[in-house]
Amino acid sequence: VQLVESGGGTVQSGESLRLSCTASGSTSADYAIAWFRQAPGKAREGVACINKSGKTYSAASVKSRFTMARDSAKNTVYLQMSRLKPDDTAVYYCATDTHAECSVVDSTPIPYGMAYWGKGTLVTVLS
Repeated sequence: VQLVESGGGTVQSGESLRLSCTASGSTSADYAIAWFRQAPGKAREGVACINKSGKTYSAASVKSRFTMARDSAKNTVYLQMSRLKPDDTAVYYCATDTHAECSVVDSTPIPYGMAYWGKGTLVTVLS
């Protein structure tokens, strides 16, 4: 499975961005796909996840602002980010452990066990 993220960029605080994660080499519709992010000098943290049936999970820090969706025909999942804040600045990665269900704790995806990762896309939010 190869995952490729796109859609990152530089925006002002309060603006929106939509990230895409496109899978190749396998049918991503069979898998849960999660988003993680890593800010400079900080540990990687879980952001959101969508399972095979379309149920989504989001970390508390983004719950009311970020949503996920899946387009199975395009083998792509999306992370719609609204009301962005400077604290959202990070490299965003999509990943999968090829399971149908999301691996989460308190609705937050956990990175352990993720077998496949994209290379990331940078999101910068200016204040």
